[in-house]
Order: sequence, then structure tokens, then C-alpha cells
Amino acid sequence: MKSLIINNLYAQTLDGKEILKGVSLTIKQNEIHAIMGPNGGGKSTLAQVIMGNPGFKITKGKILIDKKDITKLAPNKRALLGLFLGFQYPVEVPGVNFANFLRIAANEKKSKSEKSSPIAFRNLISEASKKLAFSHDITKRFLNEGFSGGEKKKAEILQLALLRPYFAILDEPDSGLDVDALKYISKTITTLNFPVGLLLITHYQRILRYVQPNFVHILIEGKIVKSGNHLLAKEVEKNGYEKLTNS
Repeated sequence: MKSLIINNLYAQTLDGKEILKGVSLTIKQNEIHAIMGPNGGGKSTLAQVIMGNPGFKITKGKILIDKKDITKLAPNKRALLGLFLGFQYPVEVPGVNFANFLRIAANEKKSKSEKSSPIAFRNLISEASKKLAFSHDITKRFLNEGFSGGEKKKAEILQLALLRPYFAILDEPDSGLDVDALKYISKTITTLNFPVGLLLITHYQRILRYVQPNFVHILIEGKIVKSGNHLLAKEVEKNGYEKLTNS
């Protein structure tokens, strides 16, 4: 099994504001790690830096997939090595067919003989979309165009299920979801049929009631101030972050 290793990571914005201040994590395939913390603590920055967003600068530390240093790799290179990011605010891409986009991305890592044809992949995406209660015309629509907030989040999870990465960072997949959509997304996450290490970023415990993490980490002011098992999320729900901030 592979490991995603974040080692003593410091990162700042391009104008010099330091956001991450020595974050270290090791995520193995088949593990679920939850990152919780108040607004402005660095959770989304951590997701963006791991994926290689050029809007941030790493000043110290490394990111590795097993022994391969990916700290300076472009986002597409990281994706080809098995890294996936589910965005907090998925963007609309007019003119790009959702099914074609996913097929090209999925085929990128396959040999010529393994590549899926357009028809075969449309059947595959139709079956997968049923688990998320997507509308039947999802294969005909442009990427996220006209999607509701909940549909955009479902589309991110559908991409995860079909692209089969080694590691997935899900940035607030529960934000803006009604109860039914949250249940569909959680069920898809917990029934993935391939080994994937998950880093799930959230403010609240509600998704963790459905997707129980192996580890919970509290990120405050760019530092992990406490780690524990799923019970730590319940402690935060009860007492808030202020007690941890002042401890």
C-alpha cells in the first residue's frame, strides 16, 4: 500500500502571508483522515498546496507519495501519480461535456488496450451516477454548468469514484448539501471498491456521522494542535475550538 506523506510543511501566499506552519501527516491507502478547524485556520490552503496550486509557495518541508518527492511537480503530474482534489467550490466549464472530460481523464493512466470507448464509458458513468441519484441526462451536460451546489459536490464524488486515485483530498464535500445529498455522497465514499487514502476537510461533524474517520486532526492557525480518533470530532462538536485554541 502507498502512503501520502506531508512532512513539516510551511506555505505562504504569493504576497508573503504565512498560512501553513509545520504541518505533518502520513495518510495510507484505505485510511480516512479528517481535518477540522475554524475558518481561516489553513484547511483549504493545505488542500491546495498538496495538489500544487501555484497561488501558494512552499517555504519548507516536502510532500511525497511513498518515496517520490512531488513537492515541485505541476498539478497534472501529481494527478497522474494518483492524487485527486475535490474542490470546495467546483467551477463551471461551459462547452466541456462532463462524460467526455471524465473519460479522457480516466484513460490518461491506461494503456491503449485498456482505454474505454465513448459508448462504454457513458454506460459506466450512467451506472455510477445512479448511486448518487444524479439525473439521467448527466452524460449529456457540460461540466458543472447549470448544476446546483449539491449536484456540483456529487459530480466531484462521481469523478473520485471513476478516476480511482490512490489518494483523495475532499475539501468540505458536505457544504451546501441537504440531508439526502449528504447521505448519497457518504454512501458512495464508504463503498468505494478500490484502495484510496482520504483526507476529508470539514467544519462540522455531520458528515463524520456517516463517514467515520480513522484519524481526526484539528488545524488551527496553520498548525495541527491535536490528533485523535473519531471521538475527537464529537469533543469538538460539544466544546468548540476555543478550548483547543487556548490550550
